Amino acid sequence: MLIKIPFASACKESDVTPESIYLSRRAVLGASLAGFAFSALPSWAQAADPSRYPDVEAGKPPGWFSDKLTSTKWQAVTVQNEAITPFKDATHYNNFYEFGTDKGDPAQNAGSLKTEPWTVVIDGEVAKPGRYALEDFMKPYQLEERIYRLRCVEAWSMVIPWMGFPIAALLKQVEPTAKAKYIRFETLQDPKTMPGQRSGFALIDWPYVEGLRLDEAMNPLAILAVGMYGRELPNQNGAPLRLVVPWKYGFKSVKSIVRISLVSEQPKTTWQSISANEYGFYANVNPTVDHPRWTQARERRLPSGLFSPNIRPTEMFNGYGEQVASLYTGMDLRKDY
Repeated sequence: MLIKIPFASACKESDVTPESIYLSRRAVLGASLAGFAFSALPSWAQAADPSRYPDVEAGKPPGWFSDKLTSTKWQAVTVQNEAITPFKDATHYNNFYEFGTDKGDPAQNAGSLKTEPWTVVIDGEVAKPGRYALEDFMKPYQLEERIYRLRCVEAWSMVIPWMGFPIAALLKQVEPTAKAKYIRFETLQDPKTMPGQRSGFALIDWPYVEGLRLDEAMNPLAILAVGMYGRELPNQNGAPLRLVVPWKYGFKSVKSIVRISLVSEQPKTTWQSISANEYGFYANVNPTVDHPRWTQARERRLPSGLFSPNIRPTEMFNGYGEQVASLYTGMDLRKDY
């Protein structure tokens, strides 16, 4: 018999959402991340189960995505004693400035985004650069469902079941050269379909750019996502391809990716360029380093009522410290924020 010992990153019993809200979305199996080996799953979790997320709006998945559902590893990684954020909250409360600056703008405006056809460029310090149609880009990878906490720098948070694959698998395919030290991600720039890019929000020099150190990208928790809640990504959540790094603030998780470059120098990222004293390159979730205008010691977990807000303490590295803290050994995380 296997005995699973939970990490400190697992939430405590006192954090559990009331049963009436929680029960229908309950995570049946906790995953052990020791050595980054994933737990075996019961038979019902081996294939797509339409009832798993009953509140999800039906999507229009491309053929390549539907084909991969039969081999998807459901609940490959999960969190214990956590309620998954309702689909409507996760898809109607977003930051995606390409479609507007208000939280509801992405859901309202992202319908104009055309995700088929879609191409992804791999370039820079790699042995195998290329331009790929998304369906060809995805061919080598098996989808895994990863249920992760998402912590926004604005001090709100969610729990979202993503579907994707480890960035490490991509790097194995493209073979970074010895000069590659960082990975740079770039969002689509298309003012015709992204109204925010033609608005007066001039602080952003489009396209949106984010980056990771290569060893961060190689960490098994870092994934490229193509789906959520058992279906393809909605446009407002970064369709058709986005980054997810659960131990960092949400703005690191660049959406609608069209270019992935391996580079030798640290890339200048979008929010770092706008205000480096507020949005550092690393952007690790850190309750001891406040934003200049608000505390990061607490967060508001959505959904959250006006008169009874769901406030909880923020955990270092968003609760994933046992898996990622070694990446920053010897660094001053108050300075390298």
